[in-house]
Amino acid sequence: MARYVFITGGVVSSLGKGIASAALGTLLQARGYRVRLKKLDPYLNVDPGTMSPTQHGEVFVTDDGAETDLDLGHYERFTGRSATKTDNITTGRIYKNIIDKERRGDYLGATVQVIPHVTNEIKNFVTDGNDGYDFVLCEIGGTVGDIEAMPFIEAIRQLGNELPRHSAVYVHLTLMPYIPAAGELKTKPTQHSVKELQAMGIHPDVLLVRADREIPEAERKKLSLFCNVRPSAVIQALDVASIYDVPNAYHKEGLDDEVLAAFGIEPAPQPRMETWEEVSRRIHNPEGEVTIAIVGKYTGLKDAYKSLIEALYHGGIANQVKVKLEWIESEIFEKEDPAPYLEKVHGILVPGGFGERGSEGKILAAQFARERKVPYFGICFGMQMAVVEAARHLAGIEKASSTEFGKTSEPVVGLMTEWVKGNELEKRSAAGDLGGTMRLGAYRASLKKESRIADIYGTTEISERHRHRYEVNVDYKDRLEKCGLVFSGMSPDGVLPETVEYADHPWFIGVQYHPELKSRPFEPHPLFASFVEAALEQSRLV
Repeated sequence: MARYVFITGGVVSSLGKGIASAALGTLLQARGYRVRLKKLDPYLNVDPGTMSPTQHGEVFVTDDGAETDLDLGHYERFTGRSATKTDNITTGRIYKNIIDKERRGDYLGATVQVIPHVTNEIKNFVTDGNDGYDFVLCEIGGTVGDIEAMPFIEAIRQLGNELPRHSAVYVHLTLMPYIPAAGELKTKPTQHSVKELQAMGIHPDVLLVRADREIPEAERKKLSLFCNVRPSAVIQALDVASIYDVPNAYHKEGLDDEVLAAFGIEPAPQPRMETWEEVSRRIHNPEGEVTIAIVGKYTGLKDAYKSLIEALYHGGIANQVKVKLEWIESEIFEKEDPAPYLEKVHGILVPGGFGERGSEGKILAAQFARERKVPYFGICFGMQMAVVEAARHLAGIEKASSTEFGKTSEPVVGLMTEWVKGNELEKRSAAGDLGGTMRLGAYRASLKKESRIADIYGTTEISERHRHRYEVNVDYKDRLEKCGLVFSGMSPDGVLPETVEYADHPWFIGVQYHPELKSRPFEPHPLFASFVEAALEQSRLV
């Protein structure tokens, strides 16, 4: 039977519960245990699919087509286990499920209430589908004391009583701020946070305390005394140079030992940390540096491109080089010459996005990369703008555009209304809900033999994750290929273009999918590894 670790956060948000959960999962996995991670989000959206990237950060997409919180990306990158739609739930989804049941009469006329109906729904989500796992780690979004998180806290309190003894452990992540005027770290915020948690009936077994400097032994003992936890269970979580140093750092501080001790598992098998030690070694001992320009529209919040950033760093790990990112708002190119911004970079990446704003700047970035022979990587929208650029400047289709921007006489990119997935026909319409009209999740693609991208993958059959509404119009394929743009990857039925490239360019590839979602530090995605390698070659020419 699975054991459960519940991770809560206190004092302030953005302390890194997702990284902490992923790192703990990694440490348990390194000891030979089978681990699953789940995220409970307290916001009322059904999923993050329609939320602004500048507010919420990126939307992480699973193989089975779920739009989820970005923390699931951390879970995948650290453990290597692919997440599913059953690993993330929101208050909105819970209430939607309950209201649907109430309308069907499933509650037999009972008054539907937060307790027991909402908490039961949460508990069912936490405990369902865990056969075969030794540990299930559940991260509770938000901060203890938030009104919207209270049903989740109550649900995990109930589970602590309902599960067999020694089957639930509570880890509380807090902040220990340093006050320069006093010249000391302060324990009071953590004390108050734990007091708030205890008032809800939960007594943390382990305190994971974020700090920017070593926590003196006296302060640890103080936290142990006032927060009613074992002295050894006060674990300092110091800032580290890379998130991939976190598993080793937490292991050295004894986090995994203390969690296992709280379950009564002593002695526990020792973890195999060789993979993470090698990842850290490569990160901290680069043999070169490359600069990649990211030409996007959400550059104000880097979390909007979280998986992309990490995948580029993974490409650096593969080549043992440091990847420096140059963030450029694409709208700038609509007012200024791109050359001064792009002349000294070693690679240009145009990521996914939605809407017309900044699109002309992305087209100009693709044109610069094509004409100046700079490595170019277009992902989703970045591929579409590269195709529009080719249509305008190589094929002479001056009015080439996307129907996403409005009516056009030359719909080089348009809304496809049906396609085949496996053996089934899938359909969508322009009038459908935004969250339900995308091509979401894993789709297969067939790559052209002897193409650059097939060579990079080492195969002609691939499966990658998608998240988009619009597609490159296959009706323009022949005209564009005559101009040198090779459609090197297509959907199995030959209807949807999946990848494009130029044979006479050092490295110019566009993909309709999101390869960054499947990259891992210990297993970098081949496209990112190859792109960074091409940027390294470019650095020797600049």
